[in-house]
Amino acid sequence: MARLKITQTKSYIGSKQNHRDTLRSLGLKRLNDTVVKEDRPEFRGMANTVRHLVTVEEVD
Repeated sequence: MARLKITQTKSYIGSKQNHRDTLRSLGLKRLNDTVVKEDRPEFRGMANTVRHLVTVEEVD
């Protein structure tokens, strides 16, 4: 099964509250934090919401 590697590349300071909440839900707490999640529509949608703050890579 494919997995997603999500890395926070920009600060959430000045972002909307729902973007901050989305980062927290993904498990990202600070700049350059990385999490590996299953490739599911829920996680892709969350990453798409904060796409200006994170980078997403597919990992096998």
